[in-house]
Amino acid sequence: MASFENRVLGRTGIPVGPLGISSSFGAEAAAYEEAFERGCNYFTWGTFMKGRSAGMREAMRNIIRSGKRDQLVVGMLTYAHNAALSEYFLQKGLAAAGLDYADVLLLGWFRKRPSRKIIEGTLALQKRGLIRHIGLTSHVRTLFPKLAKENIFDVFHIRYNAVHRKAESETFPLLKGERRPGVVSFTATDWRKLLKPGRMPAGEHPPSAADCYRFALSHSSVDVCMMGARNTAQMQENLAALSQGPMAPEELERMRRIGDHIYNA
Repeated sequence: MASFENRVLGRTGIPVGPLGISSSFGAEAAAYEEAFERGCNYFTWGTFMKGRSAGMREAMRNIIRSGKRDQLVVGMLTYAHNAALSEYFLQKGLAAAGLDYADVLLLGWFRKRPSRKIIEGTLALQKRGLIRHIGLTSHVRTLFPKLAKENIFDVFHIRYNAVHRKAESETFPLLKGERRPGVVSFTATDWRKLLKPGRMPAGEHPPSAADCYRFALSHSSVDVCMMGARNTAQMQENLAALSQGPMAPEELERMRRIGDHIYNA
């Protein structure tokens, strides 16, 4: 069975591991550092973080102190929806993480094209060197192909899992070519619905979290699949997806069957 290899995050040209890691689940620093050493170098960090993000903050500082900042890829999330506030929280987020810049500024949860002021403000941050690339997260699948035509956004965070698969027809086929934005999938477990025995069709056992990540990463359009871990044990379970590699056709069919059952329930 082939393992998942590292890949390039679309038009950014940045080498990334197949699994990205969210800061908000509470794992200790050692868990993030172990994942980083396994090649999982795409970390998302909020511009306003506290509490459960402490482990990632410590891990990033340790990685930077070890001289590996150039291998770390930080996607800084902002939900401000305001140019001035985005800059303010970006500066706070960078300081909290011990960073001079973010590799990607992710404009969070937009249902339509960000306003002209927000885009102009983001481009200004890029010009100042505070961010290197511009990204956007949304649940509106049809928004991404429209924005891709503007040649501004470098990374898209797109909901994609076995339950919600319409990106396969509405989004992924329209993001093609050498200049396509990097594609990062999120909610691989559909907020853990795919992990619950009570949600399964009769006679089915639930997939593991690693299975959910493998499903997303088995699609050729997905560069990175986001994951979360509450502790080192969960992180190690998730990392098993790397060596298990892409799903076989019968595994994909099982995931789709389970996903359809949950979707139609």
